[in-house]
Amino acid sequence: MYIKGNPPDKSRFRNMRRYWLHFGLFTVLLLASSGIFAAIKPIPHHKWVGTWGTARQLAEPNNMPPAPGLSNNTLRQVVCVSIGGKRLRLKLSNEFGNSPLTLKTVQIAVSKGNGIIDPSTLKILKFHNKTGVTLTAGTELFSDAILFDLKPRMQLAITIVFGDVPSSITGHPGSRTTSYLLAGQHRSSGTDFTDAVKADHWYVITGIDVDAPKSPGAVVVLGDSITDGRGSGTNQQDRWPDNLATNLLANNSTKQTGVLNMGIGGNAILKGGLGPTALNRFEHDVLKQSGVKWLIIFEGVNDLGGTPDSVAAVSVAQNIITAYTKMITDAHAKGIKVYGATITPFKKSNYYRPYRESARNTINDWIRTSGKFDAVIDFDKVLRDPNTTDTLLPEAQAGANDYLHPNQLGYKMMGDAVDLKLFGR
Repeated sequence: MYIKGNPPDKSRFRNMRRYWLHFGLFTVLLLASSGIFAAIKPIPHHKWVGTWGTARQLAEPNNMPPAPGLSNNTLRQVVCVSIGGKRLRLKLSNEFGNSPLTLKTVQIAVSKGNGIIDPSTLKILKFHNKTGVTLTAGTELFSDAILFDLKPRMQLAITIVFGDVPSSITGHPGSRTTSYLLAGQHRSSGTDFTDAVKADHWYVITGIDVDAPKSPGAVVVLGDSITDGRGSGTNQQDRWPDNLATNLLANNSTKQTGVLNMGIGGNAILKGGLGPTALNRFEHDVLKQSGVKWLIIFEGVNDLGGTPDSVAAVSVAQNIITAYTKMITDAHAKGIKVYGATITPFKKSNYYRPYRESARNTINDWIRTSGKFDAVIDFDKVLRDPNTTDTLLPEAQAGANDYLHPNQLGYKMMGDAVDLKLFGR
């Protein structure tokens, strides 16, 4: 203290400040060395991992939205995720559009089946904190992240109110899941979709990521119609990647592994076919997926099915092997393990020719013996008839003398044949 009229002793104040500064620093060091600060847990980091995805392609004329179309109307689409979490974001695409695509509102909720939602779970998605968004031609984007109590294998309903829609639409025709289209703009959670126009296609939606800090990552399955689920049950979610996702979930060491189905019906590796070729879509559909750690390549039968003679079949087989090698190299450069799946038999199908069978065996021998893949998934052995090894098991083929695509039993056999140890941390 000092008496009024006498100046304060400034050196005394400086000494006191110096004392308390040193005391505080000593206290901090003491607490840190005692482990008290170590007990304060850091905030977990965010880790986006793909929980659902589909390969985008241009909707062909016979797979366009039914009347009344998408422009200024409302579409509800259902998807089934693989892993759960507390936050999610939705990816939408106008990749193949020829003009801007306007989405007035996008909502997400738990699906209860038949176009019905649980209204208590409904959330409105935003884009840069706005409820509507316009995607220019050739672009895609993620929504802002939202809190959502997402459970593993949960089915979600995504309801989009469209504005202007391009004449060329990005979608995925082989959804094996029913979508519901209503004329007009419907934003109410109580909207009745019972009388909606139904179509088993997806449009605009291409992926859902979940914030999953404990997830080891996601496995991407690159394939054709067999991966896309031709011959599986509509609204049953029983494609072979679905069965793999269910098996991963049931195993304690793999239960947080995401599964992304990048199959396209009629797709080829090299050229032709439906959708972008596997080589052309590889970077987008595989390397750019959130949290991808593993890749299964199961494709090539459509390339073989288009060969006109034995000379072409030999050339295509070698080119497929070269393509496999490039995809393996590119994936390894990103730290992704690559598993090769053998091409399944197709005798008795429209694809069968002896020279195509020879080319299939050439490719499968390379997959099994080259050592280029990190592991082999031998679907050929799983599905072939032991008495005629160039033919699918009769009880596992899709029926009506298809003998190219498996049925629901065949897809179950495929999912069960994948060794879950391949997806350990």
